[in-house]
Amino acid sequence: MIKQTVTVFSIALLTMSACSSTQKTLGDNMLSKQEKQEGWQLLFDGVSTKGWHTYGKSEVGAAWQVKDGTIFLDASKKAGWQTSGGGDIVTNDAFENYHLKLEWKIAPNGNSGIIFNVQDDRARYEHVWHTGMEMQVLDNNGHPDAKIHKHRAGDLYDLIASSVETVKPVGEWNLAEIIQNQGKLELKLNGATIVTTTLWDEGWKNLLANSKFKNMPDFGRFRGGNIALQDHGDNVWYRNIKIRKL
Repeated sequence: MIKQTVTVFSIALLTMSACSSTQKTLGDNMLSKQEKQEGWQLLFDGVSTKGWHTYGKSEVGAAWQVKDGTIFLDASKKAGWQTSGGGDIVTNDAFENYHLKLEWKIAPNGNSGIIFNVQDDRARYEHVWHTGMEMQVLDNNGHPDAKIHKHRAGDLYDLIASSVETVKPVGEWNLAEIIQNQGKLELKLNGATIVTTTLWDEGWKNLLANSKFKNMPDFGRFRGGNIALQDHGDNVWYRNIKIRKL
């Protein structure tokens, strides 16, 4: 009787575990009923790169792979500071006034970034960061950029440092949020608001004038644009990329 009870209990535990695992898998790269009602839309379906292209091209390069429900940059084949077959990828659609959510994890000593308000015009702008602002993605404990003020994970790159650091250890998933609405910008990392600022006023102009972007006349001046994921020559993973228009 004891052996039978233990066996039944073990089967129940395995069933519960399997259901939990299935639910977790189904939850990635999907929208809940509430999210759909709130107007969220997926920017990554978990199985393809549909809706994205390499900046200046019509398709996504081979170094960006869909693997285990993530968009993964395989940076094993370096090409300067980026990757052969890589390059920054951007959404096909542009957005103005939005709430963006996504999860990222970075390889040891890695660097990447979430770049927004990008003008998808390679003929005019050589790189996405000639127009778009960046929320830094970084291994703070291993990458040299972490020693530079305003270059650490979560920072509004080279403009505003995080008020508090909530980044998780390398290899763990981080939830990043970018909320831009009517000139107000908020960056959140793992649930904490880490950057707030007002865009396009005199204070913003002063920030630009004292940054590495001061000689880029169109940087940070557009009120909307495409979302980009940066190829900085290091392995990086993204998933659960979703956006809601405000």
